[in-house]
Amino acid sequence: MKEHQYFVYMMSGGSGVLYIGITNNLFRRVQQHKQKEIEGFTKQYNLTKLVYFEEFDDVTVAIAREKQLKGWLRKKKVALMEEMNPHWRDLAEEWYESV
Repeated sequence: MKEHQYFVYMMSGGSGVLYIGITNNLFRRVQQHKQKEIEGFTKQYNLTKLVYFEEFDDVTVAIAREKQLKGWLRKKKVALMEEMNPHWRDLAEEWYESV
């Protein structure tokens, strides 16, 4: 495991709504979304599927990327996500089976 890891990620749900966030612990943060521990947008819209993520070693680069993605039109966000995950599969679906 790297000393410093930062992730920009997208969560989605059945409705196709997207949420973009940043974290230094993707496993923990996605679990929080899945268990609806975080009040706000992702809980309100039931966004429990990790559909995209990028990893960074530098927090300032990660923050800049998060801001960049949040400024994009939905069409561009979906195109980026679908390059990695064309079927909108939950990339974290197997992470928590033994937890």
